[in-house]
Amino acid sequence: MRKRLLVLMVAAMSVAFVISSVCATSAPDKIVMNNKVFKKHKKALVHFTHKKHHEQYKVACTECHHVMKDGKNVWKDGDPVQKCTECHKGAKAKGKMPKAEKIKGFYYNAIHANCVGCHKDMKKKGKKAPSACKDCHPKKK
Repeated sequence: MRKRLLVLMVAAMSVAFVISSVCATSAPDKIVMNNKVFKKHKKALVHFTHKKHHEQYKVACTECHHVMKDGKNVWKDGDPVQKCTECHKGAKAKGKMPKAEKIKGFYYNAIHANCVGCHKDMKKKGKKAPSACKDCHPKKK
């Protein structure tokens, strides 16, 4: 009985590893965050690397990719990946509105809430993560 349970646990862990690897390996490694909702970028573009975030920092695909239904992320590995602007259509929220509305409707607010929020959480846990704007937006050359 214990041996069978151990075999099942190893098999389940192997499947989970393969599935999580598929997400990172099927995606392009480097993405330049050049979003067309902005007429002009004020800072240098972010060069995001899937491999570094997935392998080195152990960020799950669902930390960034999501389809929200009833307040829960129902996106799973293997589902189609849409550009952020499919849902976050505006460039940047202006004026007063609840933070959740800003994130839901505006690309800038969504990206910064997700990325900067994660980086701050990592720092709180004592892990190294960029936290200054220039760390992700290096000076334009």
